[in-house]
Amino acid sequence: QVVLSRQYGSEGRITFTSHTPGEHQICLHSNSTRMALFAGGKLRVHLDIQVGEHTNNYPEIAANDKLTELQLRARQLLDQVEQIQKEQNYQRYREERFRMTSESTNQRVLWWSIAQTIILILTGIWQMRHLKSFFEAKKLV
Repeated sequence: QVVLSRQYGSEGRITFTSHTPGEHQICLHSNSTRMALFAGGKLRVHLDIQVGEHTNNYPEIAANDKLTELQLRARQLLDQVEQIQKEQNYQRYREERFRMTSESTNQRVLWWSIAQTIILILTGIWQMRHLKSFFEAKKLV
């Protein structure tokens, strides 16, 4: 789903606020030909992405909603608390995924160790039987 698509000239500036959470992809495309780039033309892109409560322009919000200084400060604090809560939820999710990965890895290591032990024991038994039949064939035992 394309949220925003715009074309600009050789220079341009865009500010965009996404109102939907989730993963976003940014695609930049130049209509310059490859020969123009090799002939000394330069393409410079400056990308500044801001997330969280830092993206809010609080003086503009205060002017639009006619908030007092105390109300504005309370709104800033609520936004900060919301951002902290989102960060904590994300960290909990990451910790849960890490724990699941660690448990899966530990289980695989356990089964690999058991398989190696069984193979080692079977190889030892086979070698002992082979040596026994060799010595019996040479009539040393």
